[in-house]
Amino acid sequence: MTSPFDKINPFYESAKNPTMNLEQARFNMIEQQIRTWDVLDTDVLQTLVEVRREAFVPPAYRSLAFFDTEIPLPCGENMLSPKMEARMLQEAAVAPHESVLEIGAGSGYMAALLAHYARHVTTVEIESELAALAEKNLATYGVANVNVECGDGARGWSGNGSHAAPYDVIVLSGSLPVLPQAFLTQVKVGGRILAVIGDAPIMTACRITRRADDAWDTQKLFETSIKPLRNAATPSAFHF
Repeated sequence: MTSPFDKINPFYESAKNPTMNLEQARFNMIEQQIRTWDVLDTDVLQTLVEVRREAFVPPAYRSLAFFDTEIPLPCGENMLSPKMEARMLQEAAVAPHESVLEIGAGSGYMAALLAHYARHVTTVEIESELAALAEKNLATYGVANVNVECGDGARGWSGNGSHAAPYDVIVLSGSLPVLPQAFLTQVKVGGRILAVIGDAPIMTACRITRRADDAWDTQKLFETSIKPLRNAATPSAFHF
């Protein structure tokens, strides 16, 4: 006996034709969720086809891989919705020579998307269990230009060795009440920071571009609401 949910589940009857079913679900995700959120860059849309989201979704939730929802991860965390991941990827506009810092590795999927464009990605995760999961997923998928660091990056991440700050692009995969000064100094001149700033229920996704050693421009992109980074700085700790 089937339920109404089965009829909209992209994995419904997958035993009959799993490949076609998956690709149809991926196509529907892109056309119905992602394009409608102003993600129109053809390279980004193609990357969403090539970097297979389901490979980074926990097995228990794999049937939801292409749904417009945040998928639960261990330690009480979650994957961002597909449209949010796609929009952040588009707005970051990473180039092949650039180094990227991501805060909030999660399952490793966003790092895999960024790595598709970047020279190198450093992704930082505060939970050791999630850091191990991201590292495993990236290795299994064959992503070689990402290193996963376990630590608290909510107030900046200086890195070390050849993967030290400053970075060309910084992507924060969790929100912050305010953006700490450290991130402003850890991005190169000409570099960008993608951050969701504010408090629930309304936050603003911003792109901050460093124009000179002491000059930054902020562009407000869209309103949204996502889970905050652990140990994020409070407004009283922020200095302009």
